[in-house]
Amino acid sequence: MRSARSTRVLLVLSVSGLLLGAAGCTTHDDAPTVAQLTRSSADSVAVAAQRDPSARSVAASRALFASAPGAVVVAASDTGALRAAASAARAAHVPLLLADDDGAPTASPTGGTSGGGDRVAAELRRLGADWYQAEGDVSVDTDVPERHTPERGDAPEASGASRTATVVVADRRTDAAAVATAEAAGARVVTMPDGVTDPAAAPDVVSTLHDRAAHPTVLVGSAFGDLPDPDWTVRAAASGWQLPHGGQRPFDGHRYVALYGAPGAPVLGVLGEQDPAATVRRAEGMAAEYDGLGDEPVTPAMEVIATVAAGDAGADGDYSTELPVSTLEPYVDAATDAGMPVVLDLQPGRSDFLSQAKRYESLLAKPNVWLALDPEWRLTADQVPLRQIGRVSAAEVNQVSSWLADLVRSKGLPPKAFVLHQFRLSMIQDRSSLESHPELDVLIHVDGQGSQPDKQATWKALHQGAPEGVHWGWKNFFDEDTPMLSPEQTMADVQPTPSLITYQ
Repeated sequence: MRSARSTRVLLVLSVSGLLLGAAGCTTHDDAPTVAQLTRSSADSVAVAAQRDPSARSVAASRALFASAPGAVVVAASDTGALRAAASAARAAHVPLLLADDDGAPTASPTGGTSGGGDRVAAELRRLGADWYQAEGDVSVDTDVPERHTPERGDAPEASGASRTATVVVADRRTDAAAVATAEAAGARVVTMPDGVTDPAAAPDVVSTLHDRAAHPTVLVGSAFGDLPDPDWTVRAAASGWQLPHGGQRPFDGHRYVALYGAPGAPVLGVLGEQDPAATVRRAEGMAAEYDGLGDEPVTPAMEVIATVAAGDAGADGDYSTELPVSTLEPYVDAATDAGMPVVLDLQPGRSDFLSQAKRYESLLAKPNVWLALDPEWRLTADQVPLRQIGRVSAAEVNQVSSWLADLVRSKGLPPKAFVLHQFRLSMIQDRSSLESHPELDVLIHVDGQGSQPDKQATWKALHQGAPEGVHWGWKNFFDEDTPMLSPEQTMADVQPTPSLITYQ
């Protein structure tokens, strides 16, 4: 999928004796330029994601210290001296800088380029340092004198410490210098789980950012270089909302079993066979049948048809019945109380997906309400439901995904699932042109019904040439499948195992 956003954020902020600056969301080895901003510390996110460890250590120093009486310096390759250097930096309450004299050019804070040693020298000047302490075999070409027994520095003042940063570290071992700098500044340090690069997918990180929502945030680690929108990611985490099994990213380590249908319409699916409270209990029972059948935890869910394709044109002539928000709210409220996500499904007839999605903005503004588009029911001006199978262009889908991503970002919501129903390749035109957004997890939901060989053939055909990064969903039909797979068969026979399994 093509990414629709590649902007990078650059922030800097003074907090008492500390400095919050953005290293920029970049994978370059360059130290970023600094731009002054006036804004609240809680609204500020800095990212130190350079590939070079020396550059990251300088970026962390610049993010956390407006000034310092001195600094501790150690060679980036001298792992033996690193522990002593970290201890010295924490004791003196000064940054720990990694010197790397390999000659690789890097942008200096004042413009131009410099080598790794010059990078450290420039940071000593910016700090206004009166001394530096060298650990191990390292030296810096600087006018700042070297001191071998620096005095213990003063800890940050209480007023500053109470507002100091939260530092999220991708890997403590790789960024031990940045961790020491953070601890020297009095910052709170939290580490990402192994193999996880998105803070939204890390439950402990989300909890910490929520608990410290009034504090600025610094993300340290080259793994964060691919994070498209760190400011939104941190703001969403600060809301504290998490999925039942932790984290905010819908399909990262989660599987869902959902009931599908429209309120009060049993013919359209099992969700309509009972009231909202009974629907919650039934969804919970269905999901429980999947417990232990895979490595991922299973969460019950609902997929509610919000706009129903109709056999007659209706007063507006669009062959779609748009259910009022008040009809859907009892299901959304019941699901919310039970900790379930809800997917709103659109069947637009001769209308379009974007105009229908906007009808339900008040519901989609809730963190647990997601969106599904059903192109089977997206018809042209001369088509009628059940006589033709509809289709949608990638351009129209992209309009909806852009609008939904903007809603998520503007309201600081956690990531949402964006579901695309499909059982024929023709239903989504130019599928390779679908755009991706960091705010959305895209899932292609395969809705084929009938015999299992036919359903498997559809499943495999839709996987061919699918956009990278999409997730997959599977639907079991109680009446139309011959036979319907059991939970055990669904998990064994449908490969790769689907992230969303719905029952109609």
